[in-house]
Amino acid sequence: MGAEALTYGVRMRESGGWWRRKSTPAKVETYTRWSFHFFALIEVGAVGLPLVGAMPAWPAVLLLVMLLGHAGICAVAASRALDWTRGSREQPVHTLWTLGAVTAAVATTAIAITEHGPGGEDVDAAAGGVFAVVLIFGAGAIALGVRDRKRIFGLVAGFAAGSGVIAFPLGMPGPATLATMVAVLLGAGFFAFTSVFSVWLLTAVYELDEARETRARLAVAEERLRFGRDLHDVMGRNLAVIALKSELAVQLARRGRDEAVDQMTEVQRIAQETQREVRDVVRGYREADLGAELAGARGVLTAAGIDCEVTGEPAGLPAEVQSALGWVVREATTNVLRHGDAKRCTVAVRTEKERVVLTVENDGVLRPPGGTGGSGLAGLRERLAAVAGTLEAGPARQDVFRLVAQVPLAAAEGVA
Repeated sequence: MGAEALTYGVRMRESGGWWRRKSTPAKVETYTRWSFHFFALIEVGAVGLPLVGAMPAWPAVLLLVMLLGHAGICAVAASRALDWTRGSREQPVHTLWTLGAVTAAVATTAIAITEHGPGGEDVDAAAGGVFAVVLIFGAGAIALGVRDRKRIFGLVAGFAAGSGVIAFPLGMPGPATLATMVAVLLGAGFFAFTSVFSVWLLTAVYELDEARETRARLAVAEERLRFGRDLHDVMGRNLAVIALKSELAVQLARRGRDEAVDQMTEVQRIAQETQREVRDVVRGYREADLGAELAGARGVLTAAGIDCEVTGEPAGLPAEVQSALGWVVREATTNVLRHGDAKRCTVAVRTEKERVVLTVENDGVLRPPGGTGGSGLAGLRERLAAVAGTLEAGPARQDVFRLVAQVPLAAAEGVA
């Protein structure tokens, strides 16, 4: 019994993990897709099951089979239309036309049974319900595969008018026909609006996710461009001077002039100066102010819809410690944006027993940010090693990732 319970628990965790591993856009897409599949079950349950017992066997079986086919085609059309919306297939024109033809066939059969089939109020109510519902659900499913708003309006109006065109010639009274047309117009309009809104929402969620990824990439690209620009400003000017003076030294040496030595001495001085300036550029690139990085992390994460809480005061810490921990905050923020579906992130800086501890913790983990051995974390470990610091990163609990950096203040002062 215990083993069976354990096995069941493992299976439940695995199935839950499948959902948690999905990104927010993938979750919205799955929810939208299965919602429209569920509508097919609602269609069968709402008007298909009442057919049993409401009329003789042969018309009940006929309508139920046709209704099941219609619901199945609605589900297929909705799924393919969503695929088309996401750009993974062509517009399912043939499927939509097939759904329209099947909808007309089921509606015609239902109204024919109502007017010319077995008598009785139960028969009329059951068949009439099938007539209206298939038109409403059919219009809504087809609307998923139509992008132009005017065409959607025309689709809804066409289904409403079509209900009158089918019902009135088959014997439905005028007032009842008009009431049916209004009901189909309102029902189909609501379902079509729901379909269009669902597609718009799904598209917006994917675009927001892509914008978040783009923002993270742009931040990295901007920093690289800044570094490249600064390095070019230093190297370009000095290398041009070195090239000119070297050429002049060559000409003077060929003529046996002693000034060639002076020119090469100047080249040596400029090269050493260039080396120093490059080190300054690299040092400025590597150094990061911890206070600025904490404020930037809060701003970026909040703008991305992530609740970010920052605690602790970095003021007074040695410059080397602030630089190393600032890079940890920068890398951790990038990982939260790019490698998860976080709703909340906490960043804490505290000093305890002659050491500084930085903790970054976020929920919504889809995969380990940067991996335990990723290049990003490896680079952080190298930076921290320069001030005798350590870095630990990994899952803290279910769906939560924690990164902890520790730097001893004594070692940092020694480096200074």
